[in-house]
Amino acid sequence: MVAIIESEIFSLILLPALIFLARVIDVSMATLRTILVVRGIKILSALIGFFEILIWLSAITQIMANLNDPTNYIAYAGGFATGNYIGIWIENKIAIGYQLIRAITTEKADDIINKLQKEDYKLTRSKAITNGKQVDILYIPVKRKELSNVLKIIRNHDPEAIYTIQDIKALSKEALPSKPITKKNKTKVFDHKRKGK
Repeated sequence: MVAIIESEIFSLILLPALIFLARVIDVSMATLRTILVVRGIKILSALIGFFEILIWLSAITQIMANLNDPTNYIAYAGGFATGNYIGIWIENKIAIGYQLIRAITTEKADDIINKLQKEDYKLTRSKAITNGKQVDILYIPVKRKELSNVLKIIRNHDPEAIYTIQDIKALSKEALPSKPITKKNKTKVFDHKRKGK
């Protein structure tokens, strides 16, 4: 084991690879943790931070022990850059949190509302004037993982609808669908009626 660690292959290839991998993991965790902190998810943020700093310490220890090898610096910097990208990619995949969609439509508001209500989404409708035209503004709170489903409904009924999306830190349970939106529900979005209406 000592012979492997002291070998040229270890110092030129394996050690930089390990530093790169450790940095990718710890920066990915740091990126994810930062996003979770902004969203107010405390316990998971703290847990990720604990393991993040352990991995970072192992990487920086190897750098400090091998200051004369520029390959390690390149591996450290490369791992940092890659870790940022992967951290954001992971966060987008797990899609934690809530978002508010503001959709502005001129003609198809009733169709959009009917379809969203059939899928049990909650929304608020208001009237406004844009460039001399009367429009409807729909406020639709959703879980982030359901965002694409709602946007698809809006685009299908009004391709010219204007919408903005805003992250929200907290949301009352009354603002969300009373039953979870599943893939099965999505494929049968128009086949069931909203209960209690």
